[in-house]
Amino acid sequence: MTAYNVVRMRVKSGFDERFIAAHRAIKEKFPGARKVSVVKTGDRNYCIIGEWSGMNAIAKARPQMVGLLDTFRDMLEDLGGGLGVTDPVSGDAVVQRSFAKAKPAAKRKTGATKATAKKRTVSKTKNTPKKRGR
Repeated sequence: MTAYNVVRMRVKSGFDERFIAAHRAIKEKFPGARKVSVVKTGDRNYCIIGEWSGMNAIAKARPQMVGLLDTFRDMLEDLGGGLGVTDPVSGDAVVQRSFAKAKPAAKRKTGATKATAKKRTVSKTKNTPKKRGR
């Protein structure tokens, strides 16, 4: 079942560009991770949203994710209320919907188009004398 993790964080003043660059530079692979997005939710506020194959994959990747967080932790501001620099949540998807339209299948090229083939047929019949039956 698809699962998601969402991590809310606030970047220290003047660190937005470095924070975004650090995420663009990540080459690390996380088994079970399907997609990760960094979403700017306000002035210096971000959420990292990960789509996973399931909760087990998130649990197994947690130490690796914390290690990655440690590489840019110094760019983050304490969120207050005892949260520290991140506010993470995760769970199984209970409803999923897709609104993207399916793309039509691509047509195969067969050399001559229908219009070209039709022109060839018409030009042949115009220049060919008609035979009369006897």
